[in-house]
Amino acid sequence: MTLDVQRELIPRNTTLHLIDALDSLKAKLLVAAAQFELLDETGRVPAAPSYAELLQHAVGAQALSRDVVQLTVGFARSTHSANRAGNVVLAHLATAATMSSQAAPHLAETAKGALSLPRPSGPADRQFRENRMVIDHATARAYLRRASDSLRGAAKELKDHLEFQRFFSAAAPPPSQPSTRHR
Repeated sequence: MTLDVQRELIPRNTTLHLIDALDSLKAKLLVAAAQFELLDETGRVPAAPSYAELLQHAVGAQALSRDVVQLTVGFARSTHSANRAGNVVLAHLATAATMSSQAAPHLAETAKGALSLPRPSGPADRQFRENRMVIDHATARAYLRRASDSLRGAAKELKDHLEFQRFFSAAAPPPSQPSTRHR
């Protein structure tokens, strides 16, 4: 294998470890997006949504975002982010970091909306506030799903990179052995 190709490769163990971390975070984001619920079983905003529960959604999203950002920073600081595959992975991670960071503020706005529901000035005002809560909550969940999609893209790129490594390992000529002929 040529030196240029070797510089482009991310070590197999590092790649496998990163894929596992990406898959784990991807799953956590999807679970959060599915579990963070606002609407009741009838599909409506509850009469008295729990501020504490909705704020806990924001806390959960913020913790997930922190994990995504830390993974992104760790990869960005590695020498692997400078090669071709690493650059693509970093782009996916940057998108995931941005998307996941957007979820918590929307969930916090949803919780804030829950505090204002009991004191509307009329039915139209309550409907407006409920709609705003639904939009904020749905937007936050969509950000979590999009962050998960970006992590899936990063993992796919790394899996493709492993295939590239296998191809080159199989195609590379065996290292030359010193001659054992005696003169």
